[in-house]
Amino acid sequence: MTAQERRNAAERAERRAATLKRLEKSSGKLATAAISRMDDQLGWYRRMPPEHRSWIGLVAQAGIAAFTEWYRHPDAAQAISTDVFGTAPRELTRAITLRQTVELIRTTIEVMEEAIEEVAAPGDEADMRESVLVYAREIAFATAQVYAQAAEARGAWDARLEALVVNSLLSGDADEGVLSRAAALGWGQPSQVRVVMGSAPDGDSELVVEAIRRAARYAKLNVLTGVLGKRLVVVVGGEKEPVHAARALIGQFAPGPVVVGPTVPDLLSATRSAAAAAAGLRACAAWPDAPRPVLADDLLPERALAGDQAARRQLVEEIYTPLDEAGSALLETLSVYLEQASSLEGAARMLFVHPNTVRYRLRRVTDVTGYAPSDVRSAFTLRIALALGRLDAVGEPG
Repeated sequence: MTAQERRNAAERAERRAATLKRLEKSSGKLATAAISRMDDQLGWYRRMPPEHRSWIGLVAQAGIAAFTEWYRHPDAAQAISTDVFGTAPRELTRAITLRQTVELIRTTIEVMEEAIEEVAAPGDEADMRESVLVYAREIAFATAQVYAQAAEARGAWDARLEALVVNSLLSGDADEGVLSRAAALGWGQPSQVRVVMGSAPDGDSELVVEAIRRAARYAKLNVLTGVLGKRLVVVVGGEKEPVHAARALIGQFAPGPVVVGPTVPDLLSATRSAAAAAAGLRACAAWPDAPRPVLADDLLPERALAGDQAARRQLVEEIYTPLDEAGSALLETLSVYLEQASSLEGAARMLFVHPNTVRYRLRRVTDVTGYAPSDVRSAFTLRIALALGRLDAVGEPG
């Protein structure tokens, strides 16, 4: 280094030291000016409660103090996010948005830039202006990091909370606490709720859950979801027809059956929908040609054969009992028709009636139960319902 270069370096160091002293003396004034400008220009800041405004004041002061320290040692590694945002509680990231934080930082940087001529030592203005620009870039990165970490923490907490809600519904332990936890997750008050259940795909469960959420947003559905063991469970709220709603999400399930529980009026009642969907998923192997998705109520005979007591009761209450109450002729005609391989003429001969009489009674069976005896799948359901109803009528052996 030449003598002239040494003199120039000494002069720059002297000017920098002078600027640093003036900056230290002006830091309080700069912070006050930044807060005053926020109050003048940012309406949302004026509307904030005093506690939040005081937090922001601390952040502004810390930001200027961090710049002073950074200016003192520009080549040293600085933990700017800790220096600046560590003065305010973590709740600040919930109190103000990232956009609002950017506005606060921009306002503070503008105040610092305008004060350069006053704060910088003569001849050091350009160096300080460049330092402010570099610091502004660093504080922008630090801000993004703070909000990203807060978002990750909230996301992890929300995922655990959501899994807890879904597990409570699946285990039948839902109570008022489930409603408050679901509300915290953004669950509204849909008038129709059902549970969709199938196999979870391989891979990261968090990615599966996020894919379900994206599909639900696109379909305008309310969802709570979780991967529980090998099962992917989705609680769906919305006005769409159940199968149509399930089809909007079905692409996120692994290959295999997807079962839709019955529609219920609210979240607490979803325990019943979840139980039916789980029973249907267990019993679906007995119906290899079941549609995908399939309603749990369409799997009633398989569920009953698998030992699902709720399905047994539903078949008896919705099919056998109404037929029994409608008169013995319907039960007898249906039973004979099914035994005669669904032959009208064969049933008519066994009953000693005209085939038109059999045809009329079978239409009455359809009206009473909603199942048409001439349909193969419906006939199977009716046959199981008749068998269960007769077993119930006999009762336990004495």
